[in-house]
Amino acid sequence: MWLSPSSIPCPHWSTMTRLKRLPSLLLSLLLPLFAVQAAQAREMVSVNRPEINMRGGAGTQHEALWALNRGYPLEVTGRKGGWLKVRDFENDTGWVYRPLVGRAPHHVVKARVANIRSGPTTGSRIVGKARQGDVLRTVERRDRWVKVQQEGGLKGWVARRLLWGW
Repeated sequence: MWLSPSSIPCPHWSTMTRLKRLPSLLLSLLLPLFAVQAAQAREMVSVNRPEINMRGGAGTQHEALWALNRGYPLEVTGRKGGWLKVRDFENDTGWVYRPLVGRAPHHVVKARVANIRSGPTTGSRIVGKARQGDVLRTVERRDRWVKVQQEGGLKGWVARRLLWGW
């Protein structure tokens, strides 16, 4: 007489069943964490020439849509040959030639006006102001604050929510 495993009473059966389900349970718990990490791991570049063109397609034969100045941050959304498909803080998209951008971190002001402060708190003294579209070099990051430097040399802290970049 042959007995199937299901016909043999096993005191550990419920434990074994739970252990078999453990990998799928762990996967269902960890998958959202990986998705959040992937969403946060965006590839960023910044313009490393005095001025470059953002074009309508991957090649110089395509129309120049915008002229971008040194430091302007861009998010990479695609690639084609030596060209990068990018988007800016206003969700404008286009293509830039890869050798004309680099990895120096910069932010652009997305608020109408941003106070530049002496420290990373709203209680810190205002040492300057930046206007929407101003490009600032990233010096340091802390939680909800970014230490930046304007082209003219002024350094200070700006609330991260007022900026776009890295």
